[in-house]
Amino acid sequence: MATEITARLHLVQGNVSLTENGPFVLQNGRKLTEVSLRYACYGEPNADCSNVTLVCHAFSGTSRVDQWWPELLPALFDLDHECVLCFNVIGSCYGSTSASSLDPATGKPYGSTFPITTVRDWVRAQKLALEQLGITHLKAILGPSLGGMQALQWAVEYPEWAERVVAMGATRLNALGLGLNHLQREAIRLDPEFKGGDYYDGPGPRAGLAVARGIAMTTYKSSELFQARHGRKPDRKGKSPFEHEDGRFDIEGYLNYQGNIFWQRFDANTYFAMTKAMDLFDPQMDWKGEAWRRVQAKVLLLGISSDWLFPDSDVKAFADELLADGVACRYQSIESAHGHDAFLAEPDSLLGLLHEFLHEGDAQAGEDFRSAAAEKVAVGGKHGISVV
Repeated sequence: MATEITARLHLVQGNVSLTENGPFVLQNGRKLTEVSLRYACYGEPNADCSNVTLVCHAFSGTSRVDQWWPELLPALFDLDHECVLCFNVIGSCYGSTSASSLDPATGKPYGSTFPITTVRDWVRAQKLALEQLGITHLKAILGPSLGGMQALQWAVEYPEWAERVVAMGATRLNALGLGLNHLQREAIRLDPEFKGGDYYDGPGPRAGLAVARGIAMTTYKSSELFQARHGRKPDRKGKSPFEHEDGRFDIEGYLNYQGNIFWQRFDANTYFAMTKAMDLFDPQMDWKGEAWRRVQAKVLLLGISSDWLFPDSDVKAFADELLADGVACRYQSIESAHGHDAFLAEPDSLLGLLHEFLHEGDAQAGEDFRSAAAEKVAVGGKHGISVV
């Protein structure tokens, strides 16, 4: 099955070292003497890199776009003729250098000594990695949530690199978002097994990580969706709270389940790294109020009607801010009850908007897309993925 997927998506994976000629200096001045980024490449770049799109992953995503956008990737891109790249960011636990990596100075995992990294650091690392892979230009950069932050940072840091940028459910975090990230980190920090971040010789803060994920899951969905799915129903797989003192509601069972499967695949130090980078994302502060004036790419901002982590109104206000600074920016609101997770749960709602923006002016691509869409409806109609 893995070989079939690799062949069908023209998938190549690997790691790129960024420190063969010296340490990687972070935004805060600290240095990493060894840094490598895990990447996945779908399709092949052409000679002038005019067919290359960079996709940036969200909070708990990986470089394997086909695993978290299994329908959107092959539907949006013709991988026989286009190339899509994705890097796992520094600090993440899916193949790039992170707190669980061995510190060359000690031979032990970095743990608590791993430095804070920023979205700006990630983007600079991605540029270095692209150059090592022979990529010197990007047709487009897109990403959801924390991936959208990376796409926007790219547009500011390297304005000549990409023609188009798409950010879905992404802007600077407001006070509520900052507070929620703080509480998630506190849930991990207060777990005795966290040990200040130096837990790699033990089980790690499983309970704290599970609670943090439960808090996060409530921010990714909407009240409307939770009410429709769970309401005040007793736990479908356990005891009723109306009949047993140790019973629970269905929403409790759902959040506990999400937390328990999460600690099995994620690292607590990575949770700190990702939430801190999200908190610190603020290109205007980086560039002393001149960030958006640097942007040359055409920008598409997608808000989600039921998103309360990155409210649609905040995305709209951000679009107005970009327009005021002369950015060729479009804003579109997606109607969905899925909350922030709509970019995963309802890929069909994104497909037409993304294709129109990414392939604007390409008449043949538009015709191919309409033909493929018609064929899809004929064989099975509209379908999507679920992330419950």
